Amino acid sequence: MAKIHLLDYETINKIAAGEVIESPKSIVKELVENSIDAGADEITVEIKNGGKSLIRITDNGKGIEKDEVEDAFKRHCTSKISTSDDLNSLYTLGFRGEALASIASVSHVELITRTADDSYGTKITLTGGEIVLKEDIGCPVGTIITVT
Repeated sequence: MAKIHLLDYETINKIAAGEVIESPKSIVKELVENSIDAGADEITVEIKNGGKSLIRITDNGKGIEKDEVEDAFKRHCTSKISTSDDLNSLYTLGFRGEALASIASVSHVELITRTADDSYGTKITLTGGEIVLKEDIGCPVGTIITVT
């Protein structure tokens, strides 16, 4: 019989991704729900090859604060709850903080975001869950997330 051991980080993320990401449509669902929770009233969904080659969601929601962009891709990081008591009064579509981390762990993700308080936005690129680029960028208020 095999010994009990802790799985490595990459394997854990891929298992979590399998729980969250059943198909391209589940990625679209998670990202559109994030846009709605961000207060967007305009959301554009672009897909290529049934979502297997490209998924891009563009919204005019509140955006993500510059100092929170990296945290958005960490497991169990969320703006939607703070304590277990919050679980009894959820008014959002998602709350677990799993979607972006799971999506990024099995794909290439580019996120461009800006809040109304900022004069410029932030662009972050991840491959396999690892940040490969983070820079300032000119962009409108809201978020554009591209998954390939």
